[in-house]
Amino acid sequence: MGEQERWQAAERLALVLTEGGLQRMSARALAVFLFTDADTVTMGDIADRLGVSAGSVSGAVKALLTVGLIERLPAPGSRREHYRLRDDAWPTLFSTQNTVVHVMLQAAKTGIATTTSGDPAHARLTRMHDFYEFLLGELPGLLRRWEEQRSSR
Repeated sequence: MGEQERWQAAERLALVLTEGGLQRMSARALAVFLFTDADTVTMGDIADRLGVSAGSVSGAVKALLTVGLIERLPAPGSRREHYRLRDDAWPTLFSTQNTVVHVMLQAAKTGIATTTSGDPAHARLTRMHDFYEFLLGELPGLLRRWEEQRSSR
């Protein structure tokens, strides 16, 4: 695969991520982290790759740092901050998203408390609550099985 095809594939992935709900610039920046052959990248590297200003990628980098997909690395002798995709990016993202599960669970609890048994909304909110409670209970085992599978390879 040539360089042009490589970055076209990166842009297609970014489009899929955007359609899945990720902010456009965060999706494009994540694609750079996934497709780069460099050990680390700077905001300037991302901006150059995407053909945008360095300032426009700062929010994307911050968002990717916040959810735990990338990490900041020390770069002795460089005035620029260097970043890379974390080795454990996907399990970290999945476990970080537990906060979303907790929010959904709390929203369901609040809704259940404001409705009465027999009300269709009460039944739907109870199903929502039960699903997120189940999911939250399953995540630790799922992540443990992932690590076991990964370490056995």
